[in-house]
Amino acid sequence: MRLMLLTLLTMTAFAANSVLNRMAVGPGLIDPIAFATVRVAAGAAVLAALMLARGGWRLGGPGRGIGVAGLTVYLLGFSLAYLALDAGTGALVLFGVVQVTMFAGALAQREAVPARRWAGAGLALAGLVLLLAPGIGAAPPAAPTAAMAAAGIGWGLYSLAGRGATDPLGATAANFLLAVPVVAGLALLSGAGLAEATWAGLGLAALSGAVTSGLGYALWYAILPALGAARGAVAQLTVPVIAAGGGALVLAEPVGLRFALAAALVLGGVGWASWPRR
Repeated sequence: MRLMLLTLLTMTAFAANSVLNRMAVGPGLIDPIAFATVRVAAGAAVLAALMLARGGWRLGGPGRGIGVAGLTVYLLGFSLAYLALDAGTGALVLFGVVQVTMFAGALAQREAVPARRWAGAGLALAGLVLLLAPGIGAAPPAAPTAAMAAAGIGWGLYSLAGRGATDPLGATAANFLLAVPVVAGLALLSGAGLAEATWAGLGLAALSGAVTSGLGYALWYAILPALGAARGAVAQLTVPVIAAGGGALVLAEPVGLRFALAAALVLGGVGWASWPRR
C-alpha cells in the first residue's frame, strides 16, 4: 500500500509538470528553452540545499553520464513540445515512448517480464497508436510530437540509469547540477533569453523545477528499484490521464473522443499489467 501511494504521488507530480509547462509556454509567457533552463536550475538549487543539509554528496556515480544526457534531452524536448500540444496529449506521447524505452532496457538487462505484463503493455501501446493514427478527430502536429518522443527516450534512459542508484536523492541532485550548464549553454547557443520572460512564466518554471521535478524525481529514483523497469514503465502510463484532467480543469483544454478512447486503452493496459495475480 505504501509503495502504491508513493507511486501515485510521483505520477501526480509528473502530470503537474505537463500542466505547468503548458501554462507557461503555450501562451508565450516564457520561451520553451528558457523555461527548461529555469526549471533545471530551480530543481538543482532545491536538491543541492537538501543534500547540503544532509552532509554533502559526490557528483560521480554509476550511470551519471546517461542520467545527465537523458535529463537534458527530456527537459528540452518536453518544453518545445508544449508550444502546441495539449497537456494530456503531450503526456500520453511522452510516456508511451518511455514505456518502449524502458521495456527495451528491461530486455537488454535480462529482467524477467511476465506474459501478463507484456499483454498489458501492448494494450497500452495500442492506445498510443490510436492517438497518433489518422481517423477519429485531428491527430497532434508532427513536429511537437517528435519533440515529445525525443523527450520520452531521454526520460526512459534517465529512469533506467536511476535503477542502480544506491543514494536516490544524491543521484538526482547530481544529475540536475550537472545538467544546468549543459541546458544553459544550449539556451545561449539557441538565442533563448530570459529578458522577454514574464514573471508568471518564470514562476511557473521555478515551481516546476523545484517541486514537481526536483523533489518528484528524487522520489521516483527512490521507489524505482522496488517497482522494476517493466512495472515502472507501465505505472507511468497513468500520467496522461491525470495530466488531461489537470489540463481540462486548469486550462479548459477539451478532452476529445480520440483521447478518451486512447486513455481507456492505456488505463486498461496499466490495470492488466499491474493487478496482483492473486
